[in-house]
Amino acid sequence: MSKKDIVCAIDVGSSNVRTIIAQIISSEEKPRIIGIGVSPSFGVRKGMIVDIEETLKSINDSVEKAERTAGVSVTGALVSIGGNHISSQYSKGVIAVGRADGEVTEDDLERVIAAAQAISIPPNKEILHIIPRNYSLDDQKNIKDPMGMNGVRLEVDALIIEGSTPYIKNLSKCFESARIGIESFVLTSLAAARAVLTKRQKELGVVLIDIGGGTTSVAVFEEDDLLLSTVLPIGGNHITNDIAIGLRTSIDVAEKVKMEFGNAIPREIGKREDINLSELDSSEEGIVSRYHVAEIIEARLEEIFTMVNKELKAIGKDKLLPAGAVLTGGTAKLPGVIDLAKEVLSLPAQTGFPIPLGGLVDKVDEPSFATAVGLLVWGVDDTVAAEKGGYSGKFREIFTKNTGGKVGSVKQWLEKFLP
Repeated sequence: MSKKDIVCAIDVGSSNVRTIIAQIISSEEKPRIIGIGVSPSFGVRKGMIVDIEETLKSINDSVEKAERTAGVSVTGALVSIGGNHISSQYSKGVIAVGRADGEVTEDDLERVIAAAQAISIPPNKEILHIIPRNYSLDDQKNIKDPMGMNGVRLEVDALIIEGSTPYIKNLSKCFESARIGIESFVLTSLAAARAVLTKRQKELGVVLIDIGGGTTSVAVFEEDDLLLSTVLPIGGNHITNDIAIGLRTSIDVAEKVKMEFGNAIPREIGKREDINLSELDSSEEGIVSRYHVAEIIEARLEEIFTMVNKELKAIGKDKLLPAGAVLTGGTAKLPGVIDLAKEVLSLPAQTGFPIPLGGLVDKVDEPSFATAVGLLVWGVDDTVAAEKGGYSGKFREIFTKNTGGKVGSVKQWLEKFLP
């Protein structure tokens, strides 16, 4: 088995570190998942690294589990990056078309994207991605792929996504210590979108809501353009904490209560339904109301969806996304969460499941693996395109964080990816 045929994705979350190893059979076949590893994440809080040693242990444990299953060693991986340190801004790049006959070439596209990068950013921020949204060629507007067209003045509207330099350095340090090269950092919401959203959904208009442990990542698409990417400082762990406080119990028991008895719609629960805490943990005593637990869950989830709706209002898209909301993350599995999302957002809503792959698919066919699967597909597309030695489909130039710790131009020709 050649190392060139192996792709590894590592999702470093606030609750868990998930590692997936896949083998590329051919460009016509789905990649085959051969290794999966999940480890509790102890060094990350609200998407930020608070303990490098603990984070390193979690990464090593997750990777070792995946390596044992796959029978291969991991030397490089695509890594997720999230947290409320993520920010974005729009930028424009303008150049003169290079060829005398005015035909737009690959070099022109690279130069105009590079021109969009020339912006002022805070000293503690670094550019993670520059995503072209549309191009203009002279008086022709809203062009998606100007390759081969003729004109004199080429312009691009791009969305620039930035991350905190200290966070990026700390995460890089963890992988350096683990002796795993970072092939690229990928924003959590973009990776999850790659795994669960269809091209039709992104054309019609959709909001992806990835409810992680410490944060909630939001991405809005319309006409195949990324309109918004933001991270909210609240997630599934806040629900668990609320339950622990409300029931005066431990965090571990509160998590069991949430996952086994939780519901986001209190009216669906009988007021006489009780939960015996001693059945969940022998050291706990007492009977608690399941209806009360549902009230706690509803209150926190309603807060999350209200914050999402506020973001939609800021870009004028509240109640105006035909494809509705797609929920991923472990919290998306809670009963009633979809109905609550529909009520608060006034949009259609559904649970987002990763696209089907080959191999150990039953292990990753759930919303909590959306980001990891998206990272994997991102890496597979990149590898296949590189092997073809050229552009694949539409031009998809994305400036992304590379292993050298600097922002570099990495050609990731993701034919099926987003803007």
